[in-house]
This record gives sequence, structure tokens and C-alpha cells, in this order.
Amino acid sequence: MRHKDENKSESIFKAAIHLINEHGLSETSMSKIAKKAGVSASTIYVYFENKEDMLNKLYLSVKKKMSLEVFYNYDDSISLQSAFEHALRKFINFIVTNKEEFLFIEQFSNSPLLHKLSLKEGIELFEPIFSLLEKGKSQNIFKQVDTGLLHMFMFNPSMQYVKEYFGGRIELKQDTLNELIQMTWDALKA
Repeated sequence: MRHKDENKSESIFKAAIHLINEHGLSETSMSKIAKKAGVSASTIYVYFENKEDMLNKLYLSVKKKMSLEVFYNYDDSISLQSAFEHALRKFINFIVTNKEEFLFIEQFSNSPLLHKLSLKEGIELFEPIFSLLEKGKSQNIFKQVDTGLLHMFMFNPSMQYVKEYFGGRIELKQDTLNELIQMTWDALKA
């Protein structure tokens, strides 16, 4: 029985992200991923049952990396607005500095290959944000709407801004990011 090597697993993940972003999900085969990762096609199946299993594990791996970044030094005892801004700034920083992973998440999130369990686990990694939004609703600071809707409004403007930056249509400016964060806060406020 072969033992798993974390470096090989990471190489496989990096190869998959690169190929998926370059060619799309359907055009990226396990054999192409293995070749790009520098492992044999049979080696890839030591780590993953199939492509779907690999993609779901990759999705959760990236989501975990993202949540660790967003919640690094996160303190929910500070003011609601400060905690909100801290989390949103960390999120923006993550997607700007991890372009490949962000683009993979964007693409895979809309795929029928994403398992409901993986989606649920990915959402659970961001539980502190849902708690923050619930706290804001209970204090009548945020609109009294579905928390999922508040969550969408919190992150989608930032994601769109970064996609525009990646596409070369806008410059990434700190002043504009500050305005975006303030506008996002204002959109959620009651």
C-alpha cells in the first residue's frame, strides 16, 4: 500500500487549479492534472477516488485557507463595524493575493460537481461572519432580512471589484477599497 505525501497532494491541487483556470472544468482531465503535477496517473488515485472527489477536496482546502486568512486576528468583541471591516478587508486581501484559488472557487461554486456536503462545510468555515451578521440584526444595526442575503451583499461587491481589477478594467486603489467597504456597510445597515 502506498503512503500519501502532502507535497504530492499539494502539487496535484496546484496543477488542478492552474489547468481548470486555463482550460475549464470539463477540459481538465485527471491525466492532464497528473502530468502537470509531475506524478503518474495512478498516483493521483492514491489521493482521490475520482475527479469529483478531488475537486470537492480542493474546494474545501481553498475555502479553509481563505477562512484562516479572513479570521486571522479576528476579534468579535470589538465594535460590530470594526469586526465587519476587518473581515471584509482580509477577504479582499485574500482574493487579490490568491487570484488562482479565487478564480477556481468562482468557477467551481457554479458547478454541478460541487457536493452539497462540501458546500455546507465551506459555509461552516465562515460561521463567525454569520454570527456577526446575526448579532447586527439582533442589535437592529443591520436590515432585518435573511442572513444569507446580508452575507451575499457583504462579499459580492468586493468580488466584483477584484474581478474588474483582474480583468484590467480598473486599478486597485486603497481609497476606492475604503469607499467600497463603507458602501457595503451602508448597504447592510438598517
